[in-house]
Amino acid sequence: MSDKPHVWRTGGVIEDSAERRRSARLRLQVPLFLKGMDAAGQEFLDLTKTLDISATGAYLASPRPLRRNDLVSLTIPAPSLSTTGLLPAGNTPIQARVLRMETAGDVHLVGVEFLRSIE
Repeated sequence: MSDKPHVWRTGGVIEDSAERRRSARLRLQVPLFLKGMDAAGQEFLDLTKTLDISATGAYLASPRPLRRNDLVSLTIPAPSLSTTGLLPAGNTPIQARVLRMETAGDVHLVGVEFLRSIE
């Protein structure tokens, strides 16, 4: 019998028997604006995307390094569908904390946890 964790991939959902996640991750690329302070202490606003996302966090591709425990804000860009004021004008930013960061070539892979679940 193998000690290697078993991974299931069903309909884009990743389930890993070795992980104890609060919610299922979806392998979904969502474009978003990432705003915060980078590892050098400079304020930034970048257009990036998720690599996977769940109700409690996301794994992002970032053009810059970030620091663990830093707070960032994520906003999904959306065109205005109505000029009549009947629909909301924009999306509320999602506040998140950086949990981990890895460098892969010229891209930084960042794991964030949402401060409030998006369920």
